[in-house]
Amino acid sequence: MTHYAFHEKSNDSVSFAKKVDKRYAIQLLENPNNSAFTWILNYNLCGWKIGEEVKVVNGDSGKYLRSNPDKTETNNLEHLIDYDWLRYL
Repeated sequence: MTHYAFHEKSNDSVSFAKKVDKRYAIQLLENPNNSAFTWILNYNLCGWKIGEEVKVVNGDSGKYLRSNPDKTETNNLEHLIDYDWLRYL
């Protein structure tokens, strides 16, 4: 089963990662009040920058999440960090 790490962002903070399954991630992003973006680590500045927006798309086998399919490895969902080893809250 596919899982994603979601962070909730407010005006002045970002939450720890929360592990959500694919079904719930799609449900969250189908709400027009929510949005999601990939984050890219900027090693030079020791911080994160916003990457591509993540959207829900319909495929032959159902709905799934996708970022910009421009084949840029650093901002596409296919190349996200494997968070299996992290402890989710």
